[in-house]
Amino acid sequence: MHLSSTEKNVFYVVMAVSLALMIAQFLRRLPVWRKGVPIHWKPDPLGSVAKFILGQRKVQSSRPKSGAPMHLMIFYGFMALFLATTLLFIAVYGQAVGIPNFHKGAYYLAYEAVFDVLGMFFVVGVAWAWGRRINLLRQHGPTVVNPETGKPEFNGNPLSHEVKDHLVLALLLLLGVGGYVLEAARMANTPQPWDFYAPVGYALSKVMPAISNDVYRGIWWSHAALVAVFFITLPQMKIKHIFTATLTAAGHNPEASMGRLEPISMAQVEETGRIGVATADQYTQWHLLSLDACMTCGRCTEVCPAHNVGKILNPKQVVADIAKAAETGEEVAAAVSEEALWACTTCNACVEACPVLIRHVDMIVDARRHLVAEGRLSGSGATVLRQMAGTGNAWGAPAGNREDWMKGLNVPLARDGKPFEVLFWVGCAGATDPLGMRTSRALVDLLNKAGVSYACLGNEELCTGDPARRLGDEFQFQAQAEMNVAAFAKYGIKRVVTACPHCLNTLRNEYGDFGATLEVLHHTELLADLVAEGRLKGATPEPGRVTYHDPCYLARVNNTSDAPRSLVGDQTHLDETVTLLDLAKNEPYPLRVLAEPEQHGRKTLCCGAGGGRMWMDEEPNQRPSNRRLDQLVETGADTVAVACPFCRIMLDAGLKQRPDGDNIKLVDLAEMLQDANS
Repeated sequence: MHLSSTEKNVFYVVMAVSLALMIAQFLRRLPVWRKGVPIHWKPDPLGSVAKFILGQRKVQSSRPKSGAPMHLMIFYGFMALFLATTLLFIAVYGQAVGIPNFHKGAYYLAYEAVFDVLGMFFVVGVAWAWGRRINLLRQHGPTVVNPETGKPEFNGNPLSHEVKDHLVLALLLLLGVGGYVLEAARMANTPQPWDFYAPVGYALSKVMPAISNDVYRGIWWSHAALVAVFFITLPQMKIKHIFTATLTAAGHNPEASMGRLEPISMAQVEETGRIGVATADQYTQWHLLSLDACMTCGRCTEVCPAHNVGKILNPKQVVADIAKAAETGEEVAAAVSEEALWACTTCNACVEACPVLIRHVDMIVDARRHLVAEGRLSGSGATVLRQMAGTGNAWGAPAGNREDWMKGLNVPLARDGKPFEVLFWVGCAGATDPLGMRTSRALVDLLNKAGVSYACLGNEELCTGDPARRLGDEFQFQAQAEMNVAAFAKYGIKRVVTACPHCLNTLRNEYGDFGATLEVLHHTELLADLVAEGRLKGATPEPGRVTYHDPCYLARVNNTSDAPRSLVGDQTHLDETVTLLDLAKNEPYPLRVLAEPEQHGRKTLCCGAGGGRMWMDEEPNQRPSNRRLDQLVETGADTVAVACPFCRIMLDAGLKQRPDGDNIKLVDLAEMLQDANS
């Protein structure tokens, strides 16, 4: 079929107008994005786009049941069709600028064969997505809006079910299938001897009747009309993230870490007259842009430990609420709700799961900072801040009691003046809580047996300030940090070991902003090195009798899952970046001893203690620790090993509520090693 000059002109006008309408709609979002604060970091646009968009790193590391394989088929299929269209456009219209028509010969045959097959990835992926959405709708029912809050109630279905969601998938499926129908119609209308190089279109043409020129012309214009509709509606569809997510990746901070929150200086407070974020325009421009990249896939909500025990927090809704507040000027805390903001454990499961790099925790903590500065934190959360300010201990224990746990152990102290190689940072829990003290005493025993040169700060050690910072009291955190950094400088401390992942994270990822230069190890990392060197013996429990709970701030935030497992003889590769190909293998990690819960490693399920929640009141039926205990007990193990004092406290409280709690033993890995070396 050959278009007349008039038809060609009509086609060019339709495409130009549809593209202009698409661009205009995106440009209307610019003022919203530009309301924010300019970024202060230096992005790596090419590297980040290659990694997170072309490489789909975040999607590939998702759990398969999250729909990741389906998404990859759609993305790479779409990119293949986009590339095919671009090459065809250059070959046809490039001649106007001196580019010869290369769309012929062996190249043309290869082009037809490769892109004809790759296009099926898109069609199958879209059909899969639509079928999955319909299946979830049947299982859980439609989304219901709460009349009191005006927000959708989460009913176990991570996806939203607006009519336009289904219309979008129908449009995409029509585009994909329509392309093959158009190709087959051309073959049926004017067959060529090389048609079989496009196997999908060729097979479809064989079941088609003879196609007249007018029918073919009608099919061609129908497909062109669908393309125009796609361009015009793209900014209103969730698939707009093809564009916005690319921009988000391009502006992403390559130095960003889940373990580090951005500090606030007094100079900033004096300049802006505020602490934290009251309205959305006080976030960075990048954060506001990232909100538009959200495609409401629900991965964040699906993994949120607070939401999954019935709390009001819904990370997907938080993103939607802040995005709306960016347009209306409403206070963020009012748009999201203060209850939802305080429910967050800052476990970063949402951040780790988000395929478009949205930083939920950063935005939540910034909103908390404003609430704390305005005096809008009360109850047990406010109590822990007062305790820390008064005693330097999150539990409110007097500073003079910080050495009580070490009585009878002859623990060396930094103030004794003797040289040492590593500082044992005990932490508030390790010095105050009875369960944490057991871990501290076991670790000291192991360090002595291994001949490690160490010391403690004793009464000179203060809380790292982590609970204060995650609750939103930035300047209480900074006061704690500055005093601790001064103690490190006083004794020339460069190497630290701690049994608390929260202390580990703060010392490793955040104290550098206050002048500390430290190598910080978790106690399982140091113990794993000592076992590998033959200075200690590893534990040898009976296979299947022990399960291990990964702490969020160790496994996910600081990517340490292998060292703890090596202490019982399991050689895993959980710290490595995994892809769907790895996950698809039957046994990607040869686990020999531990009975692994469903969620482990970086995909671990939070115990509920982070973000200051350790000290905040919770309804008994809304405790994440109980849900996590269910997973751990389901492994059939009779011993639960932990590597975090916060996790131990939360899980211990949960065990006491269970009828089978007396049958489950809860121990730190250091205690297991102590038994093995006694």
